[in-house]
Amino acid sequence: MTIANLPAIRACRPAWNKGRIAGQKRPLLPKHVWAIRVRLEIADNVRDLALFNLAIDSKLRGCDLVRLRVADIYAAGQVRDRTSIVQSKTQKPVRFEITEGTRRSLAAWLEDPMMTGSEYLWPGRFHERLHISTRQYPRLVRGWVSSIGLEPSSYGTHSMRRTKVAQIYRKTGNLRAVQLLLGHTKMDSTVRYLGVELEDALAIAESVEI
Repeated sequence: MTIANLPAIRACRPAWNKGRIAGQKRPLLPKHVWAIRVRLEIADNVRDLALFNLAIDSKLRGCDLVRLRVADIYAAGQVRDRTSIVQSKTQKPVRFEITEGTRRSLAAWLEDPMMTGSEYLWPGRFHERLHISTRQYPRLVRGWVSSIGLEPSSYGTHSMRRTKVAQIYRKTGNLRAVQLLLGHTKMDSTVRYLGVELEDALAIAESVEI
């Protein structure tokens, strides 16, 4: 008696991205940035205001932002105007500016009792965690964007990284400057990251008269 080979039966799993918006996350617009800042100031959330401001200024990946140390941004009794760190992904240094408003919010955060004796700029809530995790940071970002009525699935940690460079590119069209600020090794990465299209290139060309 022969037994027919039956096809294997596999459980039907839902797609991992079902109901989610996949692809690049949008950068915040200037009005969004200011709206989030105002809400954090009203709530007197000193840590989140400092973290949000530095995320916008530094343009760092989340993994590098959460691991920042106090010594990276603070020296000689004041917050630095500029600093540099070695990126964990590329192992190459990247420099970034710290604007006046961000320096004020960081100085206020450094005076908080929670920062007493902390080596890390964003210490964890638990003793076994030296700093906030790369999972906690996205949750904070979702809370920020939700607080001003934006759709959380359209924004993420890379929205923080892209926000300032998107404005720089829009105003100057200088891809090389954006590449240096993001710490990309290849220009192709910067082009894909910004989503530069032919229409962008034509708009820049049309604004230049010879």
